[in-house]
Amino acid sequence: MASRETLLTTDVHEAAALIRRGELVAFPTETVYGLGADAFNPEAVRKIFEAKGRPLDNPLIVHIVHLDQLAHLVRDVPEAARRFMERFFPGPLTLVLPRHPDVPDEVTAGLPTVGVRMPRHPVAQAFLEACGTPVAAPSANRSGRPSPTRWEAVYADLNGRIACILQGDRSDMGLESTVVDCTGSEPVVLRAGAVPLEALREVVPETRLVGDEASLKARSPGTRYRHYAPKARVVLVDHPDEAVPDPRHAYIGLTPPAHPEAFGACCVCPDVETYAYELFDFFRRCDAQGCTRIYAQRVPRTGLGLALMDRLERAAS
Repeated sequence: MASRETLLTTDVHEAAALIRRGELVAFPTETVYGLGADAFNPEAVRKIFEAKGRPLDNPLIVHIVHLDQLAHLVRDVPEAARRFMERFFPGPLTLVLPRHPDVPDEVTAGLPTVGVRMPRHPVAQAFLEACGTPVAAPSANRSGRPSPTRWEAVYADLNGRIACILQGDRSDMGLESTVVDCTGSEPVVLRAGAVPLEALREVVPETRLVGDEASLKARSPGTRYRHYAPKARVVLVDHPDEAVPDPRHAYIGLTPPAHPEAFGACCVCPDVETYAYELFDFFRRCDAQGCTRIYAQRVPRTGLGLALMDRLERAAS
């Protein structure tokens, strides 16, 4: 792995030129920062796995800016997927669709499906437009670490391992996209994310959560390995009274602890949306402060709470 200093730029055309040369570029989206490569360049895609230390059997999501790019990515678009696209594209939704033969195995982990997303972030859209090709991109962090919501977090994880970071503001949402498999008789949510299950069911009422179907789970990133974990041990609690105050400990949740000043770091959120927005950034701040334990309050598994609990449980696993 090359160790040259990673280029920092706000110029989408400078960043896109590197993609076309087979290099890796981290770029902002509305969910988290992504680490992109030309989806049709197998050698470039392999660099993603090397830079992140990512298992090769973990598929990637392909990012597009125009629907006509689907023609070379998927064999067909089922009716449920069309309805989801009409409502949620561009946005934080990934659709798993039948893979086109032109898509390299490196992108799909050899699966017969491919995940496709159209970001709504203006910098991401301008970057993808300038690239002129679909871009395969997982989150721009070392594998297993909290996903990055700031370019500085990308730099901390990947400086010297990738060619460029396209700098933007902090991500709007803080949680990754929802992943929905649309290849079966009914849509299946493989990974809870920024689009809640309730919103999906407003469009396609038959949409369900994945059960124990391992073959389906394998089609989505973020479902087979420990993810989103800080260096500190994450402990889930129902109430802050269960958290042990200590300068080496941290707390995040909706209910304030009796003595927040007794914790080394404390983040009390007014609602679940803010909790989700703050989570990964808080994990990284705790790491920077050397916290050894993070107490995280559980939330109800409704709306965005479903995705938030998924990330908390994976971090605590």
